[in-house]
Formats: sequence, C-alpha cells, structure tokens
Amino acid sequence: MLTVLFGLSGAVVYGFADFLGGLASRRVRPVTVAAVATAIGIVPLLIGLAVLGGSPSWTSTLWGAVAGLSGAVGVLLLYAALAIGPMSVLSPLTAVFAAVVPVVVAVARGTVLSPLAIAAVVVAVVAVVLVAAVRDTSGARPTVRGVVAAAVAGCGFGGIVLAYDATPLGAGIHPLVVARVLQTVLLGAAALVVTVRAGRGAWSGGAAAPAASVDVAGSAVPPGRWWPPRLLLTVAGCGVFDALANVCIQAALHASDDPGTLPVVSVLNALYPIGTVVLAGVVLRERLTSPQWVGIALAFVASVGLTLA
Repeated sequence: MLTVLFGLSGAVVYGFADFLGGLASRRVRPVTVAAVATAIGIVPLLIGLAVLGGSPSWTSTLWGAVAGLSGAVGVLLLYAALAIGPMSVLSPLTAVFAAVVPVVVAVARGTVLSPLAIAAVVVAVVAVVLVAAVRDTSGARPTVRGVVAAAVAGCGFGGIVLAYDATPLGAGIHPLVVARVLQTVLLGAAALVVTVRAGRGAWSGGAAAPAASVDVAGSAVPPGRWWPPRLLLTVAGCGVFDALANVCIQAALHASDDPGTLPVVSVLNALYPIGTVVLAGVVLRERLTSPQWVGIALAFVASVGLTLA
C-alpha cells in the first residue's frame, strides 16, 4: 500500500513539475528552464538531507551519479525527440520505455509477477499511452532518428528508477543530492552550448534558434534580459516539485522488501502525464480528450490492481 501511495504521489508531483516547466518553456528555451529548475531543486534536497540525515557511502554516491547522468540524458534526448516530432507518437513512446525498462530488468533478475500484477502492468502501460497522447497538427511523420531519441530518453528516465532502487537503504536522500548536482552541471553545460550557438548564429547573420515560442502566456524573454518574477516562481516551482517527486519515488522503492516493488514503482512513475493534463485542464482550461479520460480511468484500475497484487 505504501509503495503504491508513494509511487502515485511521485507520478502526480512529476506531472505538476512538467506542467510548470512547460509553461516556462513557452518563454525561455526548454533546456535553460530544465537547467535552472534542476539547480533550484538542490535546495529542498539539501534541507531534507540536513533534517532527515542519512549515511552517505561510495555506493550511494555512485548510484546517485548514475541517476543524475540518466536523468540528464533523458531530458536532453526528450527535447531532441519532441523537436523532431511527431509529438503525438514520440511523447507516449518515451513514457512507455520509461515504464517498461525497469520491469524488464526486474524480471531478468528473477522477479516473478503474479497474474494480477502482470495484468495491472499491461493496463498501466496502455493508460500511459492514452494519457500521454497529445494533438499534433504538424503533419510530421515518425523517423528513425526521432524514434531512437525517444526510446533512449525513456531508457534514461527508467534508469533513474533503477539507480534509486540500487541505493543503500540507510543513505537517505544523499543519492538524490548527488544526482541533482551532476544533472545541474550537465544540463547547465548543455544550456550554455545552446545559448552560445544561438548567439553565434545571430552575430554571423544566420538564423539563430528562437529563444522560445510565444503564446497567450506571455512574450518570449529576450536573451540577456532578467526573468520576470512570475517566470522565476514558475521555474522554481518546477524545480521544487521535481525534487519532491524524486523523494517520493525513492521512498516507494524502499517502502517494502518485496522484489516486486521495482516494476510496480516503475509503472506508477510513468503515469506522470496525469498530473500534467489535470493541471492543464484546471489552470489553462484545456479539455481532456476522450482517450485521455479513458487513460486516467485505466490508470486508476491499474493502481488498484497493483495494490491488491
């Protein structure tokens, strides 16, 4: 029960973080938003480490670094995949790989799932596809490059769950701090490279990459300008929610000694689009499609099944 509760909580909070990150990315480059949000997320983790304590070790540091590397690769390749398109195909594909990879690893290690658990996992994967499906009017067709980028991005997100599962129980949230610091460095370097390349393109008279898309949420923030307070709060909220989601996922993984915990948490974690679409409906008044409603219902059914399995 605790595993499912923490796992679902982590997925929903992840979805909140993605929603805020998506809002901010309408005004600033997504990689810049990701880098700043990740850096801000270090603060609540350090506070949690000071309050809750833990026993850092080389093992926890190693797996924390693996989680940070996996997360950075996942984020960067996800942006690359969505830029290639079509989003309606590649976004669900990423979520499916994020869910399935840890399940495959757990089964390969000898974990035996009950028939009810297997059925719940299948239903959850279908729910992920339905909820993550987005409208795409670009007319783009799937390409090998886009599919590979989305698949590897999903493997990166799945690698985070695998790395946190391997951390020692007594390490507390120390591995999460290590992961967040390394991820900040990697994403910060990527953001710097993108900014420098865009600047060179503008200086040479070429077509520089746009700073961000523009819509009713506000105009794009020109490079070199200070971010307005509302944008800063949005990015900060993204970073804090993302850090909290990681805490929930690690808590779910270590809530039980049952070897079946890993696949359960992995599948629940992949349901994060639910939090995103729900907030989009509440805040932006976006209407959920019929497949998304079906996906949310199936996610509930899968969660009950995983609880009873």
